Amino acid sequence: MSRIRAVVKLAIIGLLTALTFSPAQAQKQGGTLRLTHRDSPGSMSIHEEGTISVNAPAMSIFNNLVIFDQHKRQNTLDGIVPELATEWKWSEDGKTLTFALRKGVSWHDGKPFTSADVKCTFDLLMGTAKENFKVNFRKGWYSNIESVAVNGPEEIAVKLKAPQPALLGLLASGFTPMYPCHVSPREMRQNPIGTGPFKYVEYKSNQSIKVVRNPNYWKPGLPYLDAIEWTIIPNRSTAILALVAGNFDMIFPYELTVPLVADVKKQMPQAICDISPMNVAANVLMNPVPPFDNLDVRRAVAMAIDRKAFIDIQTEGQGDIGGAMQPQPEGSWGMPKEMLATMPGYDPDVAKSRAKARAIMEAHGYGPDKRLALKLSTRNIPTYRDSSIILISQLKEIYIDAELDVIETAIWVPKLIRREYQIALSQVGNGVDDPDQNYPENYACGSRTYMDYCNKNVDALITKQSAERDQTKRKQIAWEIDRKLTEEAVRPMIYYLRGGTCWRPEVKNITIMVNSIFNGWRMEDVWLDR
Repeated sequence: MSRIRAVVKLAIIGLLTALTFSPAQAQKQGGTLRLTHRDSPGSMSIHEEGTISVNAPAMSIFNNLVIFDQHKRQNTLDGIVPELATEWKWSEDGKTLTFALRKGVSWHDGKPFTSADVKCTFDLLMGTAKENFKVNFRKGWYSNIESVAVNGPEEIAVKLKAPQPALLGLLASGFTPMYPCHVSPREMRQNPIGTGPFKYVEYKSNQSIKVVRNPNYWKPGLPYLDAIEWTIIPNRSTAILALVAGNFDMIFPYELTVPLVADVKKQMPQAICDISPMNVAANVLMNPVPPFDNLDVRRAVAMAIDRKAFIDIQTEGQGDIGGAMQPQPEGSWGMPKEMLATMPGYDPDVAKSRAKARAIMEAHGYGPDKRLALKLSTRNIPTYRDSSIILISQLKEIYIDAELDVIETAIWVPKLIRREYQIALSQVGNGVDDPDQNYPENYACGSRTYMDYCNKNVDALITKQSAERDQTKRKQIAWEIDRKLTEEAVRPMIYYLRGGTCWRPEVKNITIMVNSIFNGWRMEDVWLDR
């Protein structure tokens, strides 16, 4: 009898588990997910853009070799799952990474996906293709790759110059989709072809972006949605009103401030809202021409910043203060608080820091009767503009009078690349929470620092940490790099943002990530309960 009871008990537990956890019991096919969008992106080519404005709507068109688990809030190396690669393995010396590729996958235009497409994608990323990207944002990610070999149609081998344990994380980012050999980079900007769950339909500048269900997706039964439509509404208040009125299912991710989330909840109590840490920091760019060619003047600007004031005003105390890497615990590599507090501009005594900054400015000929007048450039979206207004008020404390210069999104990055600014408030958002992404992309010689920063000693440390297999030792080197960047006032970080996202309760299976805004938008298993 006891054995029978045990069998019955196990059967009941199994039934309850199936009812509770089987997704097939609840998920519904069909429907169009309607989202607001904050601005008009420059193109639809993920590889040639550096903003979530492209990444969020376009990520659903593509697949990677591997990807961060779409339902884990924190991206980590042990949270990487297969996509177009079914498995991978490292060589014993850590210098070759071999991928076995998925069979039977087709591009949206019907052509087969093969190892040749992976090789073509790496050629583009490394800048060795016949027709290269117009702007190669992430070339620095792959500077350690020596060669990419095709071992038949279903295997690819990536050979490295030195061991690089974090390479797999770079490949798992939403910024690393596979591109087809048979479609040129030029065509991909306007009519992207992928292997992903959704097919590109159209992008109308200042109006909308639309993708539809890929009926031949290699994952049976997915995606659930018929389509996703993004409507461009730059004004956040207008977007909120439209969400509350039922015109949209979801607001653009991470776009709401803490007070605006409270506003949404007040008007629509049933809304599901998330306020998450972001691997995105407001930061100050200083073009290294007079007076910012002088390190002391750049340090004075860093020392004028009251970071707590930014956080109190913009996120009601919920933001984070950090250096070049996202602060812990959401970030894995941020400097400890006690170490950060010893850096220029991070002394909690802001009055003392500003007094030192004024003395520096006076030593360079500025003062109450001779103020430095300049333009402070920023991108024309609310999170940038709001921070810029606060920064302008704080710079007045050290004899700098800045006039706001608002730049439209489509020309914002090109202007920074050409260094057409004096001082700017920007945001740096990292595709992967890892030094191998952040440091080579934003601080190494020849990278997109937007101020032509180059320090060979820092470059040597970047290379050293990348090859270090002991993660504790690697973290110590990463902190040393962060310290040097902070001391040299290279893109002083103001604060790490908290972003609010709200959606209607009918939207199911959305996961908001806490250490990258760029990696969670495959959308293949999102569904609508209506």
